[in-house]
This record gives sequence, C-alpha cells and structure tokens, in this order.
Amino acid sequence: MTVSFMHFWKRPDWLAGLFLCLLIMASPAQAAQPHGIDIRQAGLTVAEDHYVLDAEMSVALSAPLEDALNKGVPLYFLLEFELIRPRWYWFNEKAAAFQQTFRLSYSTLTRQYRVGVGAFYQNFTALEEALQFMSRVRRREEIEPGAIAKGNSYTASLRLRLDTSQLPKPFNLNALGSREWSLGSDWYQWVVTP
Repeated sequence: MTVSFMHFWKRPDWLAGLFLCLLIMASPAQAAQPHGIDIRQAGLTVAEDHYVLDAEMSVALSAPLEDALNKGVPLYFLLEFELIRPRWYWFNEKAAAFQQTFRLSYSTLTRQYRVGVGAFYQNFTALEEALQFMSRVRRREEIEPGAIAKGNSYTASLRLRLDTSQLPKPFNLNALGSREWSLGSDWYQWVVTP
C-alpha cells in the first residue's frame, strides 16, 4: 500500500489539525501578566511660596510579590526625587532631594489592603485600588529659599522602586537573583525652569 504525499496534503482535516496544533503552541495556556512600574508623566509646578510635585505612574505587581503580600508580607516602595542644576565648570549641584516611603500591606482579618504614607493610612477593598492610589502622587515641596534661582534650568528626576532591604530575610534572599522581586521604574527626567 503506497500513500501519496499529495493525497495526504489535500485532505482538509489534516490542515485543520495542523492549524489547531500551531494555535495551541503559539498561545500559552495562561498568559503572563506584565509587571513593573512605569512613570507616565511628572511635573513640578510653582505655587505661591512652594512647589508641587505631580506625577502619574502605573504599578503592577509580579505573581510572587502579590502572593507574598496576600500572605501578610508588607511591601515597601520608595519614591525618590532629585532636582539638579547642571554646571559646566564643576560637578552638578543638587538643589533639592527627598524620599517618601509607601507601605502596602494586606490584612487577612479584614480582607483589606492598606497603604501607609508616613502617619497617613488608607484602606482599600481591592489590590487594584491600592495600587492606583500609589500611582498618583501630588506632594507639596518645601524647598529652601535661594535653592532655586529664577532663570536657571534644572533637571528633575523621579523614580519609584520596591525597597527590597525592608523585606523579611527569606524574601530578601529571593529578591537578590530574581527579576520578579526587583520591581522599579527607570529614572524619569524632565527640565524645570522657574
């Protein structure tokens, strides 16, 4: 019995089976959720006697971080801001800098997520709501008088990252070699001219 390859190729059920196999192999059974921190926009506006930092970000946790959070491990995020005056004749001058810590936690008793910023705490029923709260920063900056001169250009830099140094020791060891545990944005820079 001889079977011709052309006869086999012309059968439509064989093509449908091949297409189905390729489709299954091309799409994973469970698509990986993207995780990371991206700064979408940021600005520093001048008010009467102070400056206001306004930033919008997107924050998405990786599966291991979300699992650790839901098991009671608090996550600390560090927001860092710098205002630098470039100088051609010497090192750049740091006009202003600050850090702010966000503490994200989950209570299994109340089934609520909690975001803490300094002495201020707010509860949320869903993780997405807590991450959205962290993604919007509006902060009044008290910059020392004379630190910023009118007419000069400054480079403002902002980033948000997971502070892995505040994780418990077993999780801290996991964070050393894993991309899923090292969550952070790149420095977002823009020019400020008061």
